[in-house]
Amino acid sequence: MIRRVAIVPLAELETCLVARRRLLGFDVGTKTIGLALSDNLGTAASPLETVRRGKFARDAETLARLIAERDVGGLVVGLPIAMDGSEGPRCQSVRQFAANLLAVIDRPTAFWDERLSTAAVTRLMIDADLSRRRRSELVDKLAAAYILQGALDHLRGLRARPA
Repeated sequence: MIRRVAIVPLAELETCLVARRRLLGFDVGTKTIGLALSDNLGTAASPLETVRRGKFARDAETLARLIAERDVGGLVVGLPIAMDGSEGPRCQSVRQFAANLLAVIDRPTAFWDERLSTAAVTRLMIDADLSRRRRSELVDKLAAAYILQGALDHLRGLRARPA
């Protein structure tokens, strides 16, 4: 019998991981999926790549290959919550994507609020004087790194709290 891991609260994600396994961060868009990878210690996130979305089966195959190659133990998926805290159609779409992915890839998964992630990395790229073309090449994987780093920082803060 195959044990399927459900979506868990971020605070419980580490308890589901094998020690020193990486996390893969996702910025799921309608046309692309930005990906970022943590280090083995779970302290730093690095942009990995951007996957152009197509048929879900092909996307899942690509992601499964990356997860196996990079020794990924868990997933952090950016949830596009509205500024007022509500969840609209984009959130429903991302939640469905994660549920579909978990039917194929057996890894503990948590959501992380991605509000303003794309805006923040776009501002940084503009400040760095990157061309519009270069920004469009980088924005999704940088947003994924921003999302994953936020989740890693939150987890580090939880570990630092006295019991």
